[in-house]
Amino acid sequence: MARTADVHRKTLETDVQVRLDLDGSGATEITTGVGFYDHMLTALGHHGLFDLSIRTDGDLEVDEHHTVEDTALVLGQAFAEALGTRAGIVRYGDATVPMDEAVATCVVDVGGRPYSVIDLPFTTERIGALGTQMIPHALEALARTAGFTLHLTATGRNDHHIAEAAFKALARALRAAVAFDPRREGIASTKGST
Repeated sequence: MARTADVHRKTLETDVQVRLDLDGSGATEITTGVGFYDHMLTALGHHGLFDLSIRTDGDLEVDEHHTVEDTALVLGQAFAEALGTRAGIVRYGDATVPMDEAVATCVVDVGGRPYSVIDLPFTTERIGALGTQMIPHALEALARTAGFTLHLTATGRNDHHIAEAAFKALARALRAAVAFDPRREGIASTKGST
């Protein structure tokens, strides 16, 4: 069974196309017009072993907000679609990833309960063209439309390293959570549904 999604969303502010294969090799092709965001989404695909293609045309003449948020919303929708009923998966995943002086820890539940607690202690306003306040906002949007519970924390002195460790930890935690559990039949819930 292919666990893939192809999601397109067009508004007056953005035009977003996301293709996702949960059982890929980490191949990515990301173009949002926001270089550092592309870098983070590439890390997400690569370290999660998700084949991920994202093309976003947004109103960057305003700022990066709509582009970043809408990309995250559509990516979350793609995860939800690719997971389908979420039957037979591990459901929970966690990872801790260092990057030089920074370290990030991510814990996820991909069982369909959207919630996020994110603590990324950025000290600068921007990393390249990406406002640092947009990073937790994007992750919250992703968790909401994907149906993920996401807990993500980090420490460090370099904002680039904090963000990169965070996205890599998210990737590794998601990779573990969406994997098939050979002993699991049906939904990983005592309720029997998501």
